[in-house]
Amino acid sequence: MSDQRGFTLWFTGLSGSGKTAIAKLVERELRDRGLKVERLDGDIVRRSLTRDLGFSKEDRDRNIERVTFVAKLLTRNGVAVLCSFISPYRERRAKTRQEIEEDGAFIEVYVECPVEVCAQRDVKGLYAKAFAGEIENFTGVSDPYEPPENPEVVVHTAQETPEESAAKVIAYLEGQGYIKPASAGEPTDLG
Repeated sequence: MSDQRGFTLWFTGLSGSGKTAIAKLVERELRDRGLKVERLDGDIVRRSLTRDLGFSKEDRDRNIERVTFVAKLLTRNGVAVLCSFISPYRERRAKTRQEIEEDGAFIEVYVECPVEVCAQRDVKGLYAKAFAGEIENFTGVSDPYEPPENPEVVVHTAQETPEESAAKVIAYLEGQGYIKPASAGEPTDLG
């Protein structure tokens, strides 16, 4: 039987801030260390679990509510769960924290990046369409994003590489005892 302690890493930030890139690096590092890991990503979840939902505030909250249920189950069963969702509303994130903490740990990672930088990175052209008024309810442009007030980890992706940001997350997990520190000389995938 595994003695792995389940936890949820909740990556929140604007579209294009780097949530998925960082989560993938953290996922690889945790797998390399032998942990059970599941990664839930906004784009993937919206193609399957929540494809029936739109982008109104109610639908966004429902989307996160469903993801929270899955993350809670996995966390309770000793899995490291990495969730990458814009999750723009503080109140819904607070409910997510409360629900997951009933069965394990919740660690909020704020992936901070100015909207202008996110727009420059946008390969899909969504920001350009949102600025032109072609996309309604676009977080950070025509819909609000409420930054976390007390996240456990803050990464600044306009100034850090994804590897540096991922290393901050891993350092936090080690420092708080969620994972064992890498052995001296043990290679990591973080650079």
